[in-house]
Amino acid sequence: MAQKGVQLDRETFACSICLDLLKDPVTTACGHSYCMNCITTHFDEEDRKGIHSCPQCRKTFTPRPVLEKNIMLAGLVEQLKKTGLQAAPADHCYAGPEDVACDVCTGRKLKAIKSCLVCLASYCEKHLQPHYDAAPLKKHKLVAPSKKLQENICRTDQQSICYLCTMDEHKGHETVPAAAERTEKQKELEVRRLNIQQRIQEREKDVKLLQQEVEAINGSADKAVEDSEKMFTELIRLIQKRSSDVKQQVRSQQETEVSRVKELQEKLEQEIADLKRKDGELEQLSHTEDHNQFLHNYPSLSALSESTHSSSINIRPLSYFEDVTAAVSETRDKLQDILREEWTNISLTVTEVDVLLSPPEPKTRAGFLKYSREITLDPNTANTHLLLSEGNRKATRIKRKQFYSDHPDRFTVWFQVLSRESLTGRCYWEVEWGWGAVCVAVVYKNISRAGSSDECGFGWNDKSWALRCDTNSNKFFHNKVQTVLSGPRSSRVGVYLDHRAGILSFYSVSETMTLLHRVQTTFTQPLYAGIFLGLGDTAELIKVK
Repeated sequence: MAQKGVQLDRETFACSICLDLLKDPVTTACGHSYCMNCITTHFDEEDRKGIHSCPQCRKTFTPRPVLEKNIMLAGLVEQLKKTGLQAAPADHCYAGPEDVACDVCTGRKLKAIKSCLVCLASYCEKHLQPHYDAAPLKKHKLVAPSKKLQENICRTDQQSICYLCTMDEHKGHETVPAAAERTEKQKELEVRRLNIQQRIQEREKDVKLLQQEVEAINGSADKAVEDSEKMFTELIRLIQKRSSDVKQQVRSQQETEVSRVKELQEKLEQEIADLKRKDGELEQLSHTEDHNQFLHNYPSLSALSESTHSSSINIRPLSYFEDVTAAVSETRDKLQDILREEWTNISLTVTEVDVLLSPPEPKTRAGFLKYSREITLDPNTANTHLLLSEGNRKATRIKRKQFYSDHPDRFTVWFQVLSRESLTGRCYWEVEWGWGAVCVAVVYKNISRAGSSDECGFGWNDKSWALRCDTNSNKFFHNKVQTVLSGPRSSRVGVYLDHRAGILSFYSVSETMTLLHRVQTTFTQPLYAGIFLGLGDTAELIKVK
C-alpha cells in the first residue's frame, strides 16, 4: 500500500510533457502544470500560429500567456524529494514522449506492443492478453503500435481516411490525425469567429447609426412640415388680410363717392324744384293784365340763384373700380410666377435629400454637367454700377450709374450681385470672365448689403466663400483669411456645390478641368451664387450643355 501511495505521488507531480517530476513548475490559466522549460518550448513552437494552447485540454490562449512559477507546487515537489521520492528511474517499460502508450493503463502508462485496428486502441503486453485469449477478440487485426489509429485527414485529397487507407490507396499522401487537424482548424475557427464577431460589432454599430439617422430624418421631416405649414399659414393669413384690406378700402371709397354723388344729386333735385317753382311764378306773371303790376313784380321774379352747371360734373365711363381689379390681378400673376419658380426650387430641395453617403465628386466635366443649374442674376441685388444683360446672366461694371429702384437687397458700395435662385443639394455652374479682376463666390442671403464694411464684401466675412481671379494669380477668401492658390488661370471657372456634404470646389475649366480649391465645411443656410467685378470687367453665367 505504501508503494502504491508513492507511485500515486510520483504521477501526481509528473510533467505530462516530459513525464518526469516537475522542474520549476508553472501552471497555466486552465489549471494544468508543466516544467517551465517544457511548456516554454511548446509555446515557442506555436508562436508562428499566433494562438497558444494547453497540451492537455487544448484550451487556447491569445495572446501568449505569461508564465509564473508555482511556488506552492515547487515546494511540494522539493518536500517529496526529501522524503525519498526521486524521478522515476529510466524504465523502458514506460511510454516516453515518442512512444505509443497503452490506452488502458491508468496513471503512468506502459508502452504499447500492439495496436488493434478494430478497437482503434493500443495495448501493453498485460492488457493485450485478452486479444489472445477471448475468441471474439482473436479475429481483430493487430498491427505494430501506431498513434494514427483514429480517423486521419488526408491533406492531399482533403478527406477523412482510416489507418488501413494510409497503407493502401492513400499511401504516401500527407496525413495527419483527425484530432491534430481538428486542433489546427479549431484555431482557424477561433480566428474566423473573432473576425465575424468584429464584423457583427461593426454592423451593429452601423445599424445603430442608421437607426439614429432614421430618427433624425423623421425629426427633420416633421419639423420641416410643421415650419412649412406655419409659413404657408402666415402667407394665407397675409393674403386674407390684404383681401380684407382691399375690400374695406373699396367699400369705404364706394361709400365716400356714393355720398358725394348723392349730395350733388340732392342739390340738383333742389335746384330743379326751385326752377320749376320759378317757372310757375313767371308763367302766372305772364298772364297778369295789369301792366304796372307786371313791371313791378318782374325784376324780383326773373332773378335766378346760382346754378350748379352740369358741365362741372365729370361723368366717366363705367370703370370706377376696375383699376383695383387690374391691380389685384397683376399682384396675383406676380405671386403665381414667384410661387411657380420657387416651387421648382422647393421641390428640388426635397427630392435632393440624400440620407446615405453622397456620391463622390465627379471626375470629368461630363460628370459635373449632370448637376448643372441655370442661374440668373437678381437685379434687386446689383450695385448701381453693374449693368445686367443677356437675360440677367451677364454683368458689366461701368462708370455710369444705373437708375435702379431702391431695394433693401441691393449692394450699395461693393460692386457685387447675387443670383436670383438659391442653391441647395448638388449643383454645378460655370462663370466666363474677362481678364481684369473678378470674384466668383457663394453667399448666404443674410449677408449685409449697405455700406463699405467687410460684412458686405465677398470672402471678408463668415457668410461668403470667394475665389478671386485676375491676370496674375488665383486667391481664395473666407472670413478675412486669404489663401494663395496654384494652378492654371483660364477665363472660365467651374463651381461645384454639394450643400448637404458641405463640399464647395472651384475648377479652372479649359480643355480639361483642374481643381483650384476645395472647401469642406457645414452649410447651415441655402447659398446664392455671387459675382464681384473690377472696373470695366464682365462676367457671365454660362448656359452649359
